[in-house]
Amino acid sequence: MPNPPRVRAAALTATALLLSSALAGCGDGSHDEALSAQKLTWKDCPAPSPAEGGGDAPSPLPGGDEWQCTTLRAPLDWAKPKGDTIGLALIRAKASGPENKRIGSLVFNFGGPGGSGVTTLPAFGTDYATLRTRYDLVSFDPRGVGRSAPVECLNDPQLDVYFGQDWTPDDAAERTALVGNTKEFNAACEENSKAMLPHVRTTDAARDMDLMRQVLGDDRLHYFGISYGTELGGVYAHLFPKKVGRAVFDGVVDPTQNSEQGSLGQTEGFQLALDNFAEDCTSKTEDCPVGDTPQDVKTRIARLLADLDKKPIPGIGARRLTQTAATNGIAQSLYSKDFWEYLVEGLEQAYDGDGRILMLLSDSMNGRGDNGEYSNITAANISVNCADDKPRYSAADVERKLPEFRAASPLFGDFLAWSMVSCTGWAVAGAGDHPDVSATGSAPILVVGNTGDPATPYEGARKMVEALGGGVGVELTYKGQGHGAYDSKNKCVQDAVNGYLLTGKVPKAGTVCS
Repeated sequence: MPNPPRVRAAALTATALLLSSALAGCGDGSHDEALSAQKLTWKDCPAPSPAEGGGDAPSPLPGGDEWQCTTLRAPLDWAKPKGDTIGLALIRAKASGPENKRIGSLVFNFGGPGGSGVTTLPAFGTDYATLRTRYDLVSFDPRGVGRSAPVECLNDPQLDVYFGQDWTPDDAAERTALVGNTKEFNAACEENSKAMLPHVRTTDAARDMDLMRQVLGDDRLHYFGISYGTELGGVYAHLFPKKVGRAVFDGVVDPTQNSEQGSLGQTEGFQLALDNFAEDCTSKTEDCPVGDTPQDVKTRIARLLADLDKKPIPGIGARRLTQTAATNGIAQSLYSKDFWEYLVEGLEQAYDGDGRILMLLSDSMNGRGDNGEYSNITAANISVNCADDKPRYSAADVERKLPEFRAASPLFGDFLAWSMVSCTGWAVAGAGDHPDVSATGSAPILVVGNTGDPATPYEGARKMVEALGGGVGVELTYKGQGHGAYDSKNKCVQDAVNGYLLTGKVPKAGTVCS
């Protein structure tokens, strides 16, 4: 199943809430003192593991500095802090400026859930060069992800089959097959990762970050959360409000929504992004090669998807581009305006019977490398979501909701509605309906919303500010396109974020950048 569009809100059970309250009251003594006293040994980074996506070791930073990696030990079960431990993979680039100007470590989480911070930070490290003048840039593979006790489900050939199935069933037989394949995937997760599944909740990752803060030697956690990373940051702020340093949330998850509301919000978000793409393409002085008007662009895409549902076209190797893979590839291209040119090329190709570009985009979304190996982003994404989200949806539930999803988006409605069955038969009960991010007493948190964001719609930023509580969240609006705002390189956004993180200057609430 296409997973990154499903950035869904996490949640807490009554049990977890009680545990949270008890442990929050214990402060720094909430875990084994030996763990907070551990010393990290930083070494040159190895090549990414298959679960992290494979590839080469990170290239040196500008100036020749090397990325450094290490492993942090954390409790497997935070309710048993002196029990078994797991290793959490960390990466850092040491601050480039004078030591006497160094603030501390700036910890990044790039979202997912399920994304490897160890591979993502080096990929975008130069974008944060200004922040590196006063911070060690640090990221990590959250528990269950990459090299941090990764959740394992299906193998690579099985994943090819899993992603190749029809995720928008048209009849009873297709619905039965979809639910059956989902149950098989989830059973494989239980068989291969039974010990990890109860311990990958967002609350677990938040506690890991507080241990990380202590071992890195920081009195407060300075944090940059993107996408699901904003939810993780909000949960951290709720559990440890007095330990929040300078924090930025970008591409903000709405913490008030349950999983169904989050999926519907994304359906609307991706439709808005598609509308904006079609308008942009047809408004340029040269002819838009995939349609004469915005509606024509969308009509042709809908016709393509309907045709692919009946007859897939050649893709990459022996694989063929299906309706699901094409929809997934289109969704991937809407994450950034920089990808819109690839969407145009991919659509042109597909209209001529060649599905390679759209399949490449879909593979990227699913974590499939050129060698046919998958990262564990899908396994981790589903594991975290199902551990966090209490609701479990049946095929009948989705059928009842389809009209609402289709009204939100004729193109993405079925696709995202049916994704809600992914936790059917999951081995671990979901924690709750939505996370608690109330953070009274926290330092200010800069909350950045993008009006054209497909994956975390703009309204989520305001809801996060409200949920954090009075005097905590400071909202900044970016009138732009794509998922998140800082990486758009908009000067107004970057000046505001850099100003807060580097000097502590809080932007005026309600600042608008365009």
